[in-house]
Amino acid sequence: MSSSINFILNNEVVKTTVNPATVVLDFLRKNKKLTGTKEGCREGDCGACAILLGHFADGKMRYKTVNSCLLPILSVNGMHIVTIEGLNSDKLNPIQQAIVDEGATQCGFCTPGFIISLTGYFLSAENVDTETAIEFLSGNICRCTGYASIKRAVEKLVAEVKPYTLLNSLTKGQLISVGIIPKYFSGIPSMLEKLESGMLMERIYSDSEFLIGGGTDLFVQKPTALLSSNLTLTGRDRILSEIKAENDFLNIGAAVSISEIQHSETIKKYFPQLEKLLNLFGSTPIRNRATIGGNIINASPIGDMINILLALNASLHFNDERTVDLKNFFLGYKMLNKKDDEELLYISIPLPVKNYKFNFEKVSRRTYLDIASVNSSIYVETNENKIENIRLSAGGVAPVPFYLENTCNFLQSKEINFSLIDEAASIAISEISPISDARGSADYKKILLRQLILAHFIKLFPALIDAEEVI
Repeated sequence: MSSSINFILNNEVVKTTVNPATVVLDFLRKNKKLTGTKEGCREGDCGACAILLGHFADGKMRYKTVNSCLLPILSVNGMHIVTIEGLNSDKLNPIQQAIVDEGATQCGFCTPGFIISLTGYFLSAENVDTETAIEFLSGNICRCTGYASIKRAVEKLVAEVKPYTLLNSLTKGQLISVGIIPKYFSGIPSMLEKLESGMLMERIYSDSEFLIGGGTDLFVQKPTALLSSNLTLTGRDRILSEIKAENDFLNIGAAVSISEIQHSETIKKYFPQLEKLLNLFGSTPIRNRATIGGNIINASPIGDMINILLALNASLHFNDERTVDLKNFFLGYKMLNKKDDEELLYISIPLPVKNYKFNFEKVSRRTYLDIASVNSSIYVETNENKIENIRLSAGGVAPVPFYLENTCNFLQSKEINFSLIDEAASIAISEISPISDARGSADYKKILLRQLILAHFIKLFPALIDAEEVI
């Protein structure tokens, strides 16, 4: 099977007919012979395959860094792809020069990805500073140079660019004048406008075997199967792509990305903690593509976003006007309370009361860009140290993302103290059924869950729970 797909690749209009499940990495390297985009892990971990993906919205071009190894070419229809070749010119640009000056490359395999990510940072940063620039490189791994020289290059670059900034952010014109992006970027909006007018839009196949959100896990699990299947992309219409608060609920469209949730002003108003906590979810390129709906339907027992949503009492709304509480959605390992022809439209979360507290904890071998051994979230409302409402979740301890119902029932209406929380942790352990696997033994996971529950209360109620008492 094949689809007609039109997009702009660097400064070239591409009109091609290709299998829609072909990942962009393969198209770039095999079809277009643009080998600066490297093939590394093919799992979205290393960042060697990073590209920029741009689209025109709200009167301006918006770019994000994505992993081309997990990006179906169908999803770039009508968009602008930028590879490392699209940033090259007759001389080194400032990013490339800073890397050379600081000796921030050895074998060079990962270097194009670092340059792409830093370019994406300057194209999207609201505030230009070294710390956020380094955070933007969370999806890029260097195996031989070491990161000290890369950080020096970032510091040097930010110091050189910052004087050109206007109110801390950079316009496209300023980026062109500094040399970070080539001049052709200024003509991309008009090129896209002409492209879209004649673009063949993909129809939704009634017999689609896969409905793709971000594809960040599905293209790791089933890349070969996807090439021989009908697939449809999750739409970006209003209900699927918006975040809004109405009628005492926060509604999040199923196609909203984790990055959009992380940086949404609406989300920050009600759950400001999530902006920082979601840094523990994958990397910048993964968060740019992964969708909240895809994370839920993927049904990983250790899914970070599901874990958070369970504690926030989320409910799911489908296209047949059916609503299911998230805690009742997972029937068994990868078994869902969902009909084959249903599509998840949006997720709703009750707006929190004023005296609530929320926390998310995760234990993994690496702090960032890693899968949890065990994770846990808590939402709690209190009045004079008495628990009025509480919800606790746990991941990695059962075949499904787990809501700790017995533990919550035990804690309800009780006054917070160490003995209470210690007993609650024991009840939580009795509820779960972890297995031994690559992320730890069953006994180890029980210990982790106990420690995470204690960590919640130590962090949220330091005046009531003494950390030394726990030790």
